Parts: sequence; C-alpha cells; structure tokens
Amino acid sequence: MRHPSRTRALLCGLLATMLVALSPAAVAAEKKSFRIAWSIYAGWVPWQYIKESGLMKKWADKYGIEVEIVQINDYIESINQYTAGEFDGVTLTSMDALSIPAASGVDTTALLIGDYSNGNDGIVSKTATSIEALKGTSIHLVELSVSHYLLARALDDAGLRERDVTLVNTSDADIVSAFQTRDVTTVVTWNPLLDEVASMPGSHRLVDSRSIPGHIKDLTVVNTDTLRDNPALGKALAGAWYEMMADLGADTDTGIEMREFLGTVSGTDRAGYEAQLAGMYMFWKPADALTFYSSEQAFEAMDSVRHFSFDHGLLGEGASDADFVGISFPGGKVLGDSGNIKLRFDTTYTQMAADGKL
Repeated sequence: MRHPSRTRALLCGLLATMLVALSPAAVAAEKKSFRIAWSIYAGWVPWQYIKESGLMKKWADKYGIEVEIVQINDYIESINQYTAGEFDGVTLTSMDALSIPAASGVDTTALLIGDYSNGNDGIVSKTATSIEALKGTSIHLVELSVSHYLLARALDDAGLRERDVTLVNTSDADIVSAFQTRDVTTVVTWNPLLDEVASMPGSHRLVDSRSIPGHIKDLTVVNTDTLRDNPALGKALAGAWYEMMADLGADTDTGIEMREFLGTVSGTDRAGYEAQLAGMYMFWKPADALTFYSSEQAFEAMDSVRHFSFDHGLLGEGASDADFVGISFPGGKVLGDSGNIKLRFDTTYTQMAADGKL
C-alpha cells in the first residue's frame, strides 16, 4: 500500500538536513558490505523477493560483496536514514529523490528505474465530471506528495491554478473513509485506495497518471560517491533486479508464484498485486529502461517536477530558483546548476545488463 509514504513534507526535509549535519559523514571508499532500504509499494516489494529468493546473495557473491536488503515501514524515515548515511541506497520516487537527499546535498544516483505510474494515481469526485468543475471546491489529498503534483498538473491543463480550489491535507489512511462522508466530494490518491474510491456509487475518475506518463517514477537510488568507489554494488543490484524482472512479468509458474508472494508481502493477494502492476508502466527489460532514461519525455518530466518542487518550497530555504539542484542525464544533458549536480540518471549498469556484461 502506498502510505503517507509518498509524501514530502518540509519538516522531513529539515530533519534530513539535520541528520546529515549531526551524523558522521559516510566516507566513500571501497568496502565489502552495503545496506539498501525499501518500503512497501508495488514497484519496490520485489526487493523482498530478491532477498528471500537468494537472488541478492547470488549476485553479491559473484562480485565478492554483501548486500543487506532492509524493509523500513516508514517511507520518509527510510529516505531520511539514507540521507544521513545509514544506508547506501533506498527506494523512492523521483520527486522525493530530488527534494530530500539531493536538495540536502547528498549526491545521489538513480541506479534503476523500475516503473512509472500509469494509472495508479488519480483524481476522483462525487460531484464533478471534469477538472474545470472543481473550481471553488475542496479537495482532500496528501499535500506535497505525488498526489499534489498530479492535481497541480491537471489544474494547469484545465486552465486553473491551485488557488482556485481549497486543499485539505488528509492522511492516506483516512482517504477512503473521508470520501464516504457527505462533506468530502473529491479526493486525489493512489492504488489500491484509488480503485476503492472510484468504485463507489456515483464516483467519477476525472484524471489519472496516464495523463502525465513518466512523471511519477519509482527508483532505486544509491549514494554516488559510494557507487563510484564500489562499482561491484551497481553490478550486483542491477544483475539481481533484472533477473527478477525477467520472471515477474512472465506467464509462467515461476512468475505466478512470484506475484502471489509479492501480493502477500503487499497486504493483498495475487489478483490485487497484478491490478497494481497494471497501473504502472514497467521497464521489464534493461533495454526498455535505457530508451526511457535518454528520452525527451524523461527530461521534460523532471523539468516539471523540479519546478513544482521549488514552487512548493521543497528544495529548501537556500534555493533561490528551480536551478538550485543540478540533475544530470545520459548524453551530458543537465537541468539546473551544472556545478551542483546532486541527482544523476546514470545508465552505466543498466547498459551492462542490456549488453549481457554483468
């Protein structure tokens, strides 16, 4: 379940910065043991399968290292711990990668793009049948999350602004029950909550994340300095991930058993997990991810995300504009300050996987 999780609150950003300041800086150097944190969401639970199936050990052994895969129940806490140097990598959205570790000065590499939301996030209303009809109404959502970003994009496309509606910050744990009350007419949320509210009598699904393909990305990131000094980590993670992906999407006994396992881990069943997979554009093969990494779509999506992040104060008090944090892409393309690159979309290890060189 996507919990308060996919939220980026200012307080969390400040906490992350404090953690970095108060904790001993992680010394980037060659080492043999690594820790990767993940939290529950359909795009990230495969790491639990990678752990329990022995895939991680297989690939780590190949490169003479140890990789511990650790589940953290609180999504934001997992990112804060990564930012503080307690983990070498973490799973998170591209927006949170920019606005928490990168904005806090932690040079971070997007090692793997697993998927992007392609229907798993949406806007549902009991009274409106169009985005334009939301003008003057109240909308319940987790503020400063990807739900907030989706709403901002939808309003803009309809010629409206956030000031034309009233946002009501609501925990994802309360979204469904709130929508069942008379006073709450419109919500923005993610699956499986999205399908639940959309199935209620009289509900209208106005817009979902299919309208912004590539904008809400699920990543596995690692500390850039650690990766630079320990390429074995990148090879082991990419190798384990793409071996898993080859089975996850397959209509085989192994694929079915895997999806049943991941459904249980996600708190649902195989059908529920498969329904969530259907709302994501999955990069099943490394070649698919390579194409997306280098696309204008990916570049333009992050440009939009960084402007939203700056406009909503998510890049920190020191950011004078959206260019504050540099973001690099394959082929030498950069968004923002090229002298302050803190988020890197690096295809090195995905390319190795595509070439069969892992």
